[in-house]
Amino acid sequence: MTATDDRPVMTAPAADPAPLGLAAFALTTFLLSAANAGWMGSATGNAWLGYAFAYGGLCQLLAGMWEFRNRNVFGATAFSTYGGFWIGLGLWALLVAPTAGAKAGKDVAWILLAFAIFNTYMLLWSSQVNTAVFVVFLTLEATEVVLFIGNFAGNANIVKIGGYVGVLTALCAWYTSAAGVINGMRGKPFLPVGKPMGAKAAA
Repeated sequence: MTATDDRPVMTAPAADPAPLGLAAFALTTFLLSAANAGWMGSATGNAWLGYAFAYGGLCQLLAGMWEFRNRNVFGATAFSTYGGFWIGLGLWALLVAPTAGAKAGKDVAWILLAFAIFNTYMLLWSSQVNTAVFVVFLTLEATEVVLFIGNFAGNANIVKIGGYVGVLTALCAWYTSAAGVINGMRGKPFLPVGKPMGAKAAA
């Protein structure tokens, strides 16, 4: 009889995928928010669409899968969900929006309301990661709330304000991504991200 080797196999951890996920989220959010803010002028306003699939969608989803590999349940849940958000929003824009007419805004409002509910508890748990991640989720919460209110009301001015807040969200996410890249490269803090808050910080 052949003996079975029951010793655990140790695998090397993957590199931190969070900077990639944050960068993908930031760029796609920036493009859509710039359109909502009315900054794109003579452009189509749909520059975000391809990147909703390729960057904000696929790359963020991959970052989420790698976070599962790193046993980071928060990062895995956040990146995978928002990767799915961008892919889903892109599919809605291609398959539903062209025939939705005046009801399109209400569809967007319901989508954003649903994700705001998800984002609310992720905002609470992000306080246990660090300050920079908490600020990303805080500004994202504000963006989603303002945008779903504006879309339910059919008020272009409120949607425009949501675009401004969305640009701020993208900048916060870019900063957090940049900090993750350089801090990971140096092996020690270079750009500050702050500490966890609440019970974990006290512990």
